[in-house]
Amino acid sequence: MPNAPSGSPLPPVARLALADGSVFVGKAFGATGKGVVASAEVVFNTAMSGYQESLTDPSYTGQILVATFPMIGNVGTNAQDVESHKVQISGLVVRELARRHSNYRADADLSTYLARSNVLGISGIDTRAITRRLRTTGAIQGVLTDRTDLSDAKLVDMARSAPSMAGQNLVPAVGCTTIQSWSETLGDWSPDSHRAASGTRRVLALDCGAKRNILRNLTDRGCVVTLVPHTISAKEIRERFDRNEIDGLFVSNGPGDPAAVEQVIQTLREIVRDQRGTPIPTFGICLGHQLLSLALGATTFKLKFGHRGINQPILDQRTGKIEITSQNHGFAVDPDSLRKVGGEPTHIHLNDGTLAGFRVPGRPVFAVQYHPEASPGPHDSCYLFDEFVAAMDAARGITAGASPAAARS
Repeated sequence: MPNAPSGSPLPPVARLALADGSVFVGKAFGATGKGVVASAEVVFNTAMSGYQESLTDPSYTGQILVATFPMIGNVGTNAQDVESHKVQISGLVVRELARRHSNYRADADLSTYLARSNVLGISGIDTRAITRRLRTTGAIQGVLTDRTDLSDAKLVDMARSAPSMAGQNLVPAVGCTTIQSWSETLGDWSPDSHRAASGTRRVLALDCGAKRNILRNLTDRGCVVTLVPHTISAKEIRERFDRNEIDGLFVSNGPGDPAAVEQVIQTLREIVRDQRGTPIPTFGICLGHQLLSLALGATTFKLKFGHRGINQPILDQRTGKIEITSQNHGFAVDPDSLRKVGGEPTHIHLNDGTLAGFRVPGRPVFAVQYHPEASPGPHDSCYLFDEFVAAMDAARGITAGASPAAARS
């Protein structure tokens, strides 16, 4: 960051300490002077755009985010480009914080936005050095603060004693606690092909920390979305489907270790193994992909440093096409364990060969590890929402172009 103008106060000092003993010193911004000590897993995101969407993505709960793009904050922040009701990250690390934002939609600068959410940021840091460290050693626990009464050694000790992301169930901290309706669409950002969708499909969205743009993509395709807490029972889901109150089940993204979300896994296990009546069309994204895999009996493992960015290449094995995708996850499903329990891999991550999608042969159950709703990122994978709509129509015996409401009457 350029030197401050003559006579203006210097920004306070902030420090990022990692569990490996390294300490990075920079300039504090955001919630400065509030005694914030953020202790969390340190991860990096390679996206060149969409920082506000990342900050508000519930999947980042419990993490300090390192932005690899060298300047952050140049377009400020606004009330529309959010993926949840608040900033979800524990702290933000950037190389350079834009001194002045410029965008006609902006209503605040990034520092003010973080301050309102009591989240601390640090700038003037060599984010390339941190990223290389994380790529070599893996995601690591860290502590971010602007407090001056804590020594470097104390901060390192605090980082080393911070809980690992492995074993943490963070879904209760981010999912809804009451049943809610969702009606917002993509609005002006909607492609014309979406607006052509006719009829009404009713989707029950199991909220483990759902991104808003996922819900917007569903409503944009003529779906009526009802968000329900992750504590909903399989019995209630089944009864709603049998009473023709819903046409499909969506399992959302979210934070933490998927294997620790035991209640949801058990619920989904009952759903996907239920042989009574018509199978419930079920679609999972990110954490939802992992939870459905675990429900089938597969296993998950923690990736070394995760996949977080908007240019991740995926191969759709069904078509041979390559998609560039948006991703944000630190765990993955073991493909061999999935095959052993009857799951069929459909998508593969081309950078490291990890599983990126699967389906259950003979049942309308499928999921992907990445984010077809992007926000930010390319829209190569939006067709997956159309496949979910088609699966719901097929389960109800609805032909293309017919009215779902008429078919149910």
